[in-house]
Amino acid sequence: MDTVKKILDPLFGFAANEDFWVKLGAGTLKIIIILVLCMIVTKVLKVAIHNIFKMRQKAPIRISERREATLLRLLDNVITYVLYFIALIMILDTFGVEVKAILAGAGIVGLAVGFGAQSLVKDVITGFFIIFEDQFAVGDYVRIGNFEGYVEAIGLRVTKIRSWTGEVHILPNGSIAQVTNYSLNNSIAVVDVNIAYEEDIEKVEEAILELLPQLPAKYEDMVAPPELLGVQNLTNSEVVMRITCETKPMRHVSVARAIRKEVKMHLDEKGIKIPYPRLVLHDRNEQEKQSAQQAKGNA
Repeated sequence: MDTVKKILDPLFGFAANEDFWVKLGAGTLKIIIILVLCMIVTKVLKVAIHNIFKMRQKAPIRISERREATLLRLLDNVITYVLYFIALIMILDTFGVEVKAILAGAGIVGLAVGFGAQSLVKDVITGFFIIFEDQFAVGDYVRIGNFEGYVEAIGLRVTKIRSWTGEVHILPNGSIAQVTNYSLNNSIAVVDVNIAYEEDIEKVEEAILELLPQLPAKYEDMVAPPELLGVQNLTNSEVVMRITCETKPMRHVSVARAIRKEVKMHLDEKGIKIPYPRLVLHDRNEQEKQSAQQAKGNA
């Protein structure tokens, strides 16, 4: 019984210590205030930055929308990381932790980590130059190595690409050696139209040239009227005629489909047929009878 009393007496004395509970309550209140203020300041700064970018959109000199979206996401991330790091330092200071010693030690540890984590440093440096040089931006359609798709996010360490089937590929920036950006310039739609050898080529050209100037009014993705380049190829069963059209970035696939549809419908109206497989049947017995009759007639 005396042993239990010796153990419980310090605990009860500690629990009855008013100074402890006052310090704990004050510390908890300070932590809550720090977190709330951090959330408020983060929200205010993000709203202010977004409003600044909205004002820049009305200015006569402005950066591209692609770069604006990328910089907005990057600045949002930087604000979040910096403010919550400051909040963490303030919370540690509330508990009486020597913050200066931690920061000094963090600098030395960071230097050591920098030498050991060269790949991480490479990712960060490459990510900085990707954003600084505007190599590609959020929303662009790019091909990086074996991956192709729309850029979902660009960070200082990784880049996220979403393929057209829905997969999201996360690539370390340091591994990005070559980038093909399909969204910077207009695209070219290429359409091959197959015509039967029985048709009059000049008549077909006149029919297509009559149709093409009418298409930009129907399809806003066309930058200029489509052009008929002429006969592209002569195959065993058909004449191939090529049409090209300049389109908005990454709209060449849908425009090519529309051109095929319009050309097919227009050629049908003109009575021009496209080639199709034909099967010719020969009756051997009938041929032998005809040959015998011809031989008999000659005799």
